[in-house]
Amino acid sequence: MELRHLRYFVAVAEERNFTRAAQRLHIAQPPLSRQIQQLEESLGVQLFERNSRPLKLTETGKFFYSHAVQLLAQTSELESMTRRVGNIERSMSVGFVASTLYGLLPKIIRRFRDENPTVELSLHEMSTTDQIRALKDGRIDVGFGRIRLEDANIRRVVLREEKMIVAFPLGHPLALSKPVSALRDLVNETLIVYPKTPRPSYADQVLAAFQDRGLKPRKVYEVREIQIALGLVAAGEGISIVPSSVHGLKREDVSYKDLDDPTLVSPIIMSTRMLDESRDIREMLELIYRLYEEEKIQHTPRPEEEH
Repeated sequence: MELRHLRYFVAVAEERNFTRAAQRLHIAQPPLSRQIQQLEESLGVQLFERNSRPLKLTETGKFFYSHAVQLLAQTSELESMTRRVGNIERSMSVGFVASTLYGLLPKIIRRFRDENPTVELSLHEMSTTDQIRALKDGRIDVGFGRIRLEDANIRRVVLREEKMIVAFPLGHPLALSKPVSALRDLVNETLIVYPKTPRPSYADQVLAAFQDRGLKPRKVYEVREIQIALGLVAAGEGISIVPSSVHGLKREDVSYKDLDDPTLVSPIIMSTRMLDESRDIREMLELIYRLYEEEKIQHTPRPEEEH
């Protein structure tokens, strides 16, 4: 059994038709049929129910399909990683959620470019969910997000847990009355959350924080992204729970206040492909921890420090 047999089988299984599968593979139908027959003979099993229209997989075929797809994906990833390791002039694509731009990410990117002038770096704003897909498709090489998504093909490193703070309209009574706020003090406010889609997202982290404490905001207003949320806060439409790095925006029409619960945090997570052991990825991670230490920013232990 060779890799081409797997590719041919997967094409037939997904198209459920030999003619369409042959067109997809850019080969003639008779050779394709012979290849599938050889595959079945070598395995000693029947993979398709030949008398069904459209074609259906047997139970054995369904089992074989699920593993064939995984093996082809791993093969494709191995090929791309090998080509990348062999390139002298290298490139790296970085995905990020918008809120990470208000923290250390811009400095990380600038420092990485200064220290690695032969690496072509490109940036792509995208949700954490989209980052996972883009990593598996090979469209990006590293992602910075906030959602704890589990995937066997993705390596995730929680860099730090960032405190959540409240954004109030300027002159709001709660912004003036106390140095800190509690979530229970906010339930009668209109809570502006973001992003509206895709989910799960940072919005779900905020809503879960209320739910975990037995609280329910009077009204929830979902918007597309953080700048819209802060604009509506400034207009007096409600309040928003944001990561503490947003304080660096220094908007004159928005007042930020700490929350009195140290467990109200949002993680910053670096994601890469599980098989990616490239020098550039290692150097970026090392650079991040170096900058955290230079800036005296509290962070989670380095992976090698956990042992």
